Amino acid sequence: MNLSDITPLVLTFNEGPNIVRCLERLRWAERVVVIDSGSSDNTADLCGEFANVELIERGFDNHTAQWNFGLDQITTNWVLTLDADYLLNDDFIAELRILESSESPCSVRAWSVGFHYVLAGKRLRGTLYPPRVALFEVNTHRYEQDGHTQILKTRDQTGLMRNRVDHDDRKPLSRWLDSQRKYASLEAEKLSREISQGGVADRLRKMIWPAAPAAFLYTLLIKGLILDGWPGLFYVLQRTHAEILLSLELLDRRLNKQKGESEDK
Repeated sequence: MNLSDITPLVLTFNEGPNIVRCLERLRWAERVVVIDSGSSDNTADLCGEFANVELIERGFDNHTAQWNFGLDQITTNWVLTLDADYLLNDDFIAELRILESSESPCSVRAWSVGFHYVLAGKRLRGTLYPPRVALFEVNTHRYEQDGHTQILKTRDQTGLMRNRVDHDDRKPLSRWLDSQRKYASLEAEKLSREISQGGVADRLRKMIWPAAPAAFLYTLLIKGLILDGWPGLFYVLQRTHAEILLSLELLDRRLNKQKGESEDK
């Protein structure tokens, strides 16, 4: 793998507060593909300031289709998939250069990336944001829908990048709140369909009442965000709020199901 063999792929929708900082860290790439969902802010104009960026507009239907459309635009062997609020730090870029001269990527076709969660300019000591496969060979991978998000299906050997990417979203809180309502509905639909119990987190969510208190205590105390001051508390309340919304969606489905069964008797 050479750096010239990697094309960063970024999805955008009204990412004016984030996109410049993201693209500044991608100047090493010969070509960056941005798939925009019809932004009404200055996202397109800001992308136009970077000579190595190609912006392609596509009407949004779902993230899975958007990512797979983006993969179809990649002409190199490898792709690095990024959200607009992901920032590659110097250590991560240096590791990419090490991979370029390493023999190990010959047997590794996909690399997972971990994240530092950044709030108000402060890196939090912990996060619930999981690592995800972001660097991979294009021709053997596609995305599939998984609840409110999407997963990359891979049967290849997967490595883990030593250095993490900064997740630093500067969009207003109102955007996050609107997104969480949509995510909660999609995730509740997925959990309602699943027959298996899943992991610990999903089992707690299906029980409904423990999920939000567990998220609050786990992030505040176990993850240590109580030591990160106001940014840490902000993150704790965000995650608790997300779990409350999901619990309400699941409870609403359960009550409606019970009502329907009662009316049928």
